[in-house]
Amino acid sequence: MRFKKPRGTQDFYGETMVRWAGIESRLADLAKRYGYSEIRTPIFEMSELFVRTVGEGSDIVSKEMYTFKDKKGRAMTLRPENTAPVMRSFLENGLHRSGGMTRFFYIGPMFRYDRPQAGRYRQFHQFGVEAIGSSNPAVDAEVIEMSLEVYRMFGFEGLEVSLNSVGCPVCRPAFRETLVNALEGHKDELCGDCSERALINPMRIFDCKECVEVKKKLPVITDHLCGECEEHFQKLQKILKDLDIDFVLDPLLVRGLDYYTRTAFEILRPGLGGQNALCGGGRYDGLARDCGGGDVPAIGFSSGIERLLENLPEKALAELGPKRPDVFFIIAGEEGASMAMKLAGRLRREGFHVVCELSGRAMKKQMKTASEAGARFSVFIGQDELEKEKVTIKNMETGEQKEVSMDGLAEILR
Repeated sequence: MRFKKPRGTQDFYGETMVRWAGIESRLADLAKRYGYSEIRTPIFEMSELFVRTVGEGSDIVSKEMYTFKDKKGRAMTLRPENTAPVMRSFLENGLHRSGGMTRFFYIGPMFRYDRPQAGRYRQFHQFGVEAIGSSNPAVDAEVIEMSLEVYRMFGFEGLEVSLNSVGCPVCRPAFRETLVNALEGHKDELCGDCSERALINPMRIFDCKECVEVKKKLPVITDHLCGECEEHFQKLQKILKDLDIDFVLDPLLVRGLDYYTRTAFEILRPGLGGQNALCGGGRYDGLARDCGGGDVPAIGFSSGIERLLENLPEKALAELGPKRPDVFFIIAGEEGASMAMKLAGRLRREGFHVVCELSGRAMKKQMKTASEAGARFSVFIGQDELEKEKVTIKNMETGEQKEVSMDGLAEILR
């Protein structure tokens, strides 16, 4: 029996893995330039963490979580998202006692049992940031700016910011009642999922991709914000304008998780059809309380790395491609292998990217491999070279070659 990878998962290798590593490196560097430090949480947590924070009526909890029992019968879940685990870690490790702001970024796998399709996988990877400790709308603006920069630094153009406020526990109860009353007249127009959502969490209807026409007929939260939410939303818009960040107000925009409050946003790239949202985020001032802590304001966003990789502009694809070897050792006979490895070790310690051809294949095939790898120089070692303690070096671009001493190889390459 030959095993296959589970449906909805991927193997990363070759050029894809090189680009993947390059993307992760750039994302980490960007986060650090904004003052964020890395955090790594377990890939599985107690199931109750997600049930309580993401929402029992959400699709993630009701349909998509990978949940299992451990040896003691405790319910554990592979993390479907990482904001709740970050907040759990923030509280559990006493970081809330230091005051001020804490800025975290993360890169890692998430797991959701969903129907696999283009850009959507059951094991997927996210880059995300969480800014914890301030309710200042300037922090919201900085997070939105940073999410835009994620894509700008890879050469994306024509990006749009879609912006909304989803209110808070003060103004949402009254709006919920208004929304439920409005939905009474549209019950027959709702899809099956939204018929359930109307009873459990009616605001989630705005996240449905099927009930487009119904959503247009419903009241929106931005007409029912309390004074503090309205003030926060207006201040955020002013700061974004001051930063020359264009945005489009979308009163139908909500996030798919229950813990969001006030600011909700997405970064869109028109032209990608129904999958035009590259990343999204928002404020979650009540999450710390849901995790067993006090009131700690926070905001963040997450970006799917698969979606980023699959939509990279051509220039970024080329920049993130495999690195060309500086030197490719071509070896004739078994005797030359040890010397080639010894010389390669010296060159690597001096910063050169070196490949040793140790397959024992014919010289012609080794040369072809060196050429396909894009090596700048090939270095030939055979019996004659060993006896003379010299090597033959060839410039793969010009075809020029010459014999040099083994001790002088690094200097010639420089």
